[in-house]
Amino acid sequence: MRLRHRDGSVVHLAYGTNVLPSEDVDGLVAQATSMGVRIRRALDALPGAAAGGDLVGLGLWLPAAAAHRLAADPEGVRLVRGQLADHGVEVVTVNAFPYAAFQGPTVKHSVYLPTWTTRERLDYTLAAARVLAGLLPPDADHGSISSLPLAWRSPWSRDDQRLAEALLSELSSGLADVEAETGRRVVVGIEPEPGCVIETVEEAVDRLGAVDRDRIGVCLDLCHLAVGFEDAGHALRLLDEAGLRVVKAQPASALVVDDPADAATRRALASYAEDRFLHQVRHEDAGEVAGHDDLAQALDGPDPLATDTPWRVHFHVPVHADPEPPLRNARAELHDSLAALLGGPVARVHHLEVETYTWSVLPGGAPTDDDALAAGLASELAWVHAELVALGLTPL
Repeated sequence: MRLRHRDGSVVHLAYGTNVLPSEDVDGLVAQATSMGVRIRRALDALPGAAAGGDLVGLGLWLPAAAAHRLAADPEGVRLVRGQLADHGVEVVTVNAFPYAAFQGPTVKHSVYLPTWTTRERLDYTLAAARVLAGLLPPDADHGSISSLPLAWRSPWSRDDQRLAEALLSELSSGLADVEAETGRRVVVGIEPEPGCVIETVEEAVDRLGAVDRDRIGVCLDLCHLAVGFEDAGHALRLLDEAGLRVVKAQPASALVVDDPADAATRRALASYAEDRFLHQVRHEDAGEVAGHDDLAQALDGPDPLATDTPWRVHFHVPVHADPEPPLRNARAELHDSLAALLGGPVARVHHLEVETYTWSVLPGGAPTDDDALAAGLASELAWVHAELVALGLTPL
C-alpha cells in the first residue's frame, strides 16, 4: 500500500510477517503470497475498499537461515520477487530483529540473541540486506531493515559497547558494498525496546553516537514509545539534534491499564500474561518511568509493581480493536505518534510496518484459520491507512 505525502514523497504501508510461523524459504514465500492475496480480498470487503489498492505491502521477517540461503542465491531472490509480484505483494522493508523461532513455544529473552556484540548478528543483517536489495520494486527509493537494540540490558559492559560500535561500523561498510554491487540502497534502524540496552530514544542517541548516519538510524516501534511514556514529538527533536533519522516506524499499540489495583482490571489483565513473549510493564511516578520485565512479575511476583499510577504493557494489541474493558488500547498515543511522524509539512518516515505479532496469543484464542487472520490484519491496515489519509496523505 502506497500513499503520497504532501511533500511529494511516497510512504509505504506494510504488515509485518513475523506474525506468521514459517522459517524456511519455501514456507516464507508460500505464506507471503497466500496472505497477500487474502489481505487484499479482506481489504476489498471492508468499507472504503480503495484502501486495498493494487499492491499489498508486507514487511518480510527473514529468519537467519532463510536470509543466508537467499543471500547466496541471487537467482533465487529474483524468482521470489517475481512470485511476490505475481500475487500483488511488494517488499520494501525487512524485519531482522528476531533471529529464529519467533513463533516458537517460548521466546521471551531469546529474541535478543545473538546480540550486536557477535559476528552472527552482523552477518545475518548483511545477508538480509542483500536479499532485500534484490526484492525491492524497481521504483522504490530504498529498503529498510529493523534490528534489535544491541542486546538485553544486562550484562552490558564498556567492552560490549565498543564491540557493538565496531560491528555497526562494519555494518555500514557492508551496506555500502551492497549498494555498490546492486545499485540499491538499504538502511538499518536500531529499534529501542523496554528492558534493552537501548530502551528509549534518549538512550538511542547516547548509544548510537558513533554510527554512520547515512546508513544507520532508528526504527520507532510506536507501542514501545507508548510503554515508555515517550512523546513522539520530543523523540523526533532528540533525534534531530543527534542527526539520527527514523528509518522505519511500526504502528503498534500497547495495552493501557488505568487502575491496576482494581480487581476486575487485574482479572482481565491476567489473561494477557502468557508464556511465549516478554511483556514488559511500565508506570510513571513523579516523572520517573519504572517497571518490571514481564507482566506476571508485575502482577504476582515477589515484588509486585505499585498500583497507584496507570500501567502500560508491552503487549501488541490489534490497533483497530478495543480489548476487554476495563483495559484500553493505546490508540490515542498511536494517533499522536503518527501525526508527529507524518502530519507535518515533511514526512519524517517513509516505511511503516504494522507489527501485531501477538495474534496467536491474544486472550480468547488465535484466529481459527488464515482467512480469519487475514481479516484481522486487513482491519489493522485499513485503520492505519485511514489515519494517514486523515493526516493529509493521498492513496496511490
